[in-house]
Amino acid sequence: MSSLEQFLPAFLEEVVGDRFGRYSKYIIQDRAIPDVRDGLKPVQRRILYAMYDSGNTPDKPYRKSAKTVGDVMGNYHPHGDSSIYEGMVRMAQPWKMGHVLVDGHGNWGSMDDDPAAAMRYTEARLSPIAMEMLRDIEKRTVLFKDNFDNTAKEPVVVPSRYPNLLVNGASGISAGFATEIPPHNLRETIDACIAVMQKPEIELEEIMTFMKGPDFPTGGLIMGGEGIMDAYRTGKGRIYLRSKTEIENLRGGKQQIVITEIPFQVVKSRLVTAMENIRLERKVEGIAEVRDESGREGLRIVVELKKDADAQGILAYLLKKTDLQITYNFNMVAIVNKAPHQLGLKAILEAYISHQRDVVTHRTQYDLERAEDRAHVLEGLVKALNILDEVIAAIKASKNRQDAQNNLVWMFGFSERQADSILTLQLYRLTNLEIVTLQKELEETEAKIAALRGILESDKKLIAVIRKELLEIRNKYGIDRRSAIQEEVEELKVSLEALVNAEDVLVALSGDGYIKRTSMLSFTRSGGERETSGVKDGDHIVQVLDVNTRDNLLVFTRKGQYFLLPVHQIPEFKWKEPGTAIVNVITLAKGDGIAAVMPVASFDEPERSLLFITRKGQVKRTELKEYFTSRSGGVAACKVGEGDEVLTVLMSGGDKELMLVSREGMGIRFREQEVNPMGRVAAGVRGMQLKDGDELVAAFYTAEDEGEVLVMSDLGYAKRSLLADYPIQSRGGKGMPTFEFKEGKRVRSNGTVIAGAFYVREPLRLTAITGEGELHAFTSDAAPISDRRSTGKLLVHADKKNGITEILPSV
Repeated sequence: MSSLEQFLPAFLEEVVGDRFGRYSKYIIQDRAIPDVRDGLKPVQRRILYAMYDSGNTPDKPYRKSAKTVGDVMGNYHPHGDSSIYEGMVRMAQPWKMGHVLVDGHGNWGSMDDDPAAAMRYTEARLSPIAMEMLRDIEKRTVLFKDNFDNTAKEPVVVPSRYPNLLVNGASGISAGFATEIPPHNLRETIDACIAVMQKPEIELEEIMTFMKGPDFPTGGLIMGGEGIMDAYRTGKGRIYLRSKTEIENLRGGKQQIVITEIPFQVVKSRLVTAMENIRLERKVEGIAEVRDESGREGLRIVVELKKDADAQGILAYLLKKTDLQITYNFNMVAIVNKAPHQLGLKAILEAYISHQRDVVTHRTQYDLERAEDRAHVLEGLVKALNILDEVIAAIKASKNRQDAQNNLVWMFGFSERQADSILTLQLYRLTNLEIVTLQKELEETEAKIAALRGILESDKKLIAVIRKELLEIRNKYGIDRRSAIQEEVEELKVSLEALVNAEDVLVALSGDGYIKRTSMLSFTRSGGERETSGVKDGDHIVQVLDVNTRDNLLVFTRKGQYFLLPVHQIPEFKWKEPGTAIVNVITLAKGDGIAAVMPVASFDEPERSLLFITRKGQVKRTELKEYFTSRSGGVAACKVGEGDEVLTVLMSGGDKELMLVSREGMGIRFREQEVNPMGRVAAGVRGMQLKDGDELVAAFYTAEDEGEVLVMSDLGYAKRSLLADYPIQSRGGKGMPTFEFKEGKRVRSNGTVIAGAFYVREPLRLTAITGEGELHAFTSDAAPISDRRSTGKLLVHADKKNGITEILPSV
């Protein structure tokens, strides 16, 4: 037979499925998920049993951790020493366990996530309450199994004389399953357990009068009675854990926030760092210093505030933005009959009670066997002492020990066990006092046998024994509740007043999309002139806004999106600095640009609307309140058609007149009332009918035949015409000419398109920008007043190669 013929074909899916199935079963049953009966994972059970078996108990001196790890690894747990030691470390850390099972001596880590010292440096022994987990294990109370190499026996489960799964909780991730069971108060858990034993049909609501909720070793405030109820009913639920905080008053009108308890499993050093980063990045104004003053007296973190800072507002912000408050999700999964199950509170308690029935029954049977054996021996001794002379004579007449034993059995009816105990009887036991002692011991043993048989025969007595022993543990090890419980979840509302000091500032936006926020102090120190703002070479300032740090900016893009940008989030720069690219502040899409920036102090103004005008002549009006958002990303502001873009956005009161001017020199004036309010993402209606290739270059409000309309061509020719020359028309018309372009071979051209248009009531200072970035300043008064269809006057020298592309009012 060739070597190839010795192999059988197999499908990869079947092989992988089989192997992964076996691996998953191992991970679930023997590594990550605790047993519902004793609440221990296999590595924890092996550590505790190895320490117990080697006599590493609370009444003995501490022993090196390395020895325990070696015993566990060599006898029971054939895995890496680090995984064993990590399991041991966790059981010794009081901030992770409700009651520590390992009494550690040395450096066993800290709440700052500092690691424990190496196992060769630390020492440990079992804690007193861990002995209650293992008590009576030698009395056949639990099943034992062979270890990995069949050289020793290890317990399948430990007796666990209190409900450890609930008292210490559990956390683990396996294949397809995870578990998250919080620690609970020992007294409450035992009270609930006794209540279920005495009234098996008890409802969950009644159990929760004894056991109100989790009790974390780190304390804190638990919020969410409904979440606790869900978790106890189904095994899944959510609660909120909040730190214990207090606001203290200091001298000079200052205050400080003092934190004395933090949520379960939160790393203290990371929490302090997160709060310090908030101070450094000035995400909230008013924090002067963050200090960790924890020591022997306990945990203490101090957040010192500046004078007149809003302590409650800052605390609310810290609770919302850091791990001072966290969500805790119950996922109560445990191994029941070798399979993982998601369990409610009553199911866990019932499984534990069932385990205790087995433990106490097996222990009682063991004690009964020992007691019956002792009673049998005592009966023989008492009988022998009553006929002592005959017994001695029979022994003296015997040839040897075996003969003497046989004679006692044959002559007096003793059993072999009784005959053996008579032969080993010491001579001092023949005194009258000893005879009375033996008779008394026999009576006591018979009474004990009766009591043990009573326990085995009566379920009521069995429950009474379990209850008595649970109450002993409750009274000996019980501690007061550490976590307070609040039924309602308090919503965190962070007011802007708490985060930001009100300050008047300037916000400048440049043509290349650079933005900056500047304090009035910096502006004044730089000369107090708006034209002197710092920009990059070839750039220019488009807009300067007088705003407050508590205001918001609505930033509209050409492609119809908008961003709500709080002023205080704009990076601060000196007036002479160019600022930062706006793409560093908002997530502007590639190829998009800014169409308009509008300051908004409040969105709660019902008569206010936003008017959108697109290049292709579409007009849309939407109420301002529709544009309030809590999102930091882009939101749809207006539906923009293919090949179109937003020209500008105006603040509308609904009662003004609007004028639109096109690139080819057409203008239309109509009442904005003709544009009905519509939804935020609507496309709008036609404002002006444009010829093919034409588009709008300007849109502005006008007022009742007063003032003039200034237009300028791309070659710098400008003129003003009276607004009265543009009668109000209906929306959607073609409009009327507003400029006459000169054409012909012998005539000098005055331009080919309109570069910009403005409504003028008072003299305006304007700046024309050419294609090569040259700036030309002029005033509106320089443009002559003439007819609508006039050719204008040359105000700015420009040519066809470097024509005017944009005209801006001076800042």
